[in-house]
Amino acid sequence: MAVTVDWSSEAIEDLDSIVAYIAKDSRFYAKAVANKLLTVAKGFPEQPYIGHVVPEIGSPQIRERFVYSYRLIYQINTGLPLGSSTLELR
Repeated sequence: MAVTVDWSSEAIEDLDSIVAYIAKDSRFYAKAVANKLLTVAKGFPEQPYIGHVVPEIGSPQIRERFVYSYRLIYQINTGLPLGSSTLELR
């Protein structure tokens, strides 16, 4: 079974808000930040445990990666072979 990254509706809204905010000053950098966030998220299925455990939660299944000043939080669902990620942007 293929491992997937499932974006929560909140994460999609957050990504849209981040891009819109940055685009007020620079469309180029807005696109660059969005591409970087998406690229990092696409790597989660291949290496789901690459991120750090979220300190305030403490569960090894909930991890985070930092991209610029943004925090990608994802949950590894162990029902799948390597995990499935649900993303949250903060």
